[in-house]
Amino acid sequence: MIDPNLVAQNPDAVRESLRRRNASEEMLGMVERLVELISQRRAAQTERDENLSRRNKLSPQIGALLKQGRAVDAEALKGEVKLASDRAAALDAQIASLQEEETRLLLWLPNQVHPDTPDGADEHGNVVVRRWGSPRPGGRPHDEIAASLGMYDPERAAKLSGSRFYVLTDALARMERALVALFADMAEAGGYREVLVPYMVTAESMAGTGQLPKFEEDLFKLTAELSGQPAYLIPTAEVPVTNLHRDEILDEAQLPLRYFAFTPCFRSEAGSAGRDTRGIIRVHQFHKVELVWFTRPEEGVAALDTLTGHAQTVLERLELPYQTVARCAGDVGNGGAKGFDLEVWLPGQSAYREISSCTLFTDFQSRRLKTRFKREGEKKTTLVHTLNGSGLAAGRTLVAILENYAQDDGSVVVPVALRPYMGGLARIVPRS
Repeated sequence: MIDPNLVAQNPDAVRESLRRRNASEEMLGMVERLVELISQRRAAQTERDENLSRRNKLSPQIGALLKQGRAVDAEALKGEVKLASDRAAALDAQIASLQEEETRLLLWLPNQVHPDTPDGADEHGNVVVRRWGSPRPGGRPHDEIAASLGMYDPERAAKLSGSRFYVLTDALARMERALVALFADMAEAGGYREVLVPYMVTAESMAGTGQLPKFEEDLFKLTAELSGQPAYLIPTAEVPVTNLHRDEILDEAQLPLRYFAFTPCFRSEAGSAGRDTRGIIRVHQFHKVELVWFTRPEEGVAALDTLTGHAQTVLERLELPYQTVARCAGDVGNGGAKGFDLEVWLPGQSAYREISSCTLFTDFQSRRLKTRFKREGEKKTTLVHTLNGSGLAAGRTLVAILENYAQDDGSVVVPVALRPYMGGLARIVPRS
């Protein structure tokens, strides 16, 4: 959630950021309404405080007047006190109503785009900033390779759960598990603290990281509530991990805090009809190791570069060609201020495809979550900045290995870095 003070004091900056995002006229209109609401709320708060001050000033005088035998004057003063109290109460109700609408609109507004973020209306405006490895010429798509190995069964997955699910067996099932273990070990070696988190969270948690209210259609909502709230399956470990420090004041000496978590991820893919219907590129359930940071505001941009570097290292360990792109203003995401995508080369598509997104959220999430720290020597608290990135998505990494390591004889070479996690297996051959 962006700072309401920014909206009130510099609405032009908010509008400019929205225009960079290619926002709708309706979204731009929200800024005008917010300016009006904030002005009305502040005026009501001032009047409420004046009435409370008047009540508090006059109330002690009533007793003094009664002691002096001035009952008529005391009764008149009581009337003034009651008028001030009643007006303050009415203003409290008005403030609550204005605050409710203000918060609702603020929850829909996206984050302010960082000045370093390139301009562009959509993903076509993203800018390649790094390439690594030599892309392999076109080859077979991953689902054909996996099927020819006899270790991929979309038909039984559909029987179990419907479309956009998959079943892996034998060495491919072991490979996905091995990838998760490799990613986790690399994150731990990189100084991240491992956490195991719930896979179901409340609506409050979803709102805290920005999934609600804007992206509810992309979530799997549960029929049962949690703690009296609507509940959802997590779309990424970002949600529970970032919520770990909700409503907390962190010790500045601990910053930056860096966590990693392995979880399954659940997404409805509501807006992806007809896209990537084959194979395991875009599915309802997948496994991922997520990296999450909490930093001081002045360290956020440098932390994003470091976080992105950690994700790049995983691809380099697996010797998978990739490119890093700076996401443009129209593609940086609702909560993102600045971000990079890692796109791995897929010979079967003769294209680079996203395998990790690393994003700086500035204080967009922490303002919702009330996650703060106190600088040494200061009484006032400061909102932390949050970041996260995939390090990596296991399913898409498996896809990349199948397409980049497939051999002419139908086998698939196991990347050297992965072999210790697969009992030394160097090559996967078709089942006889």
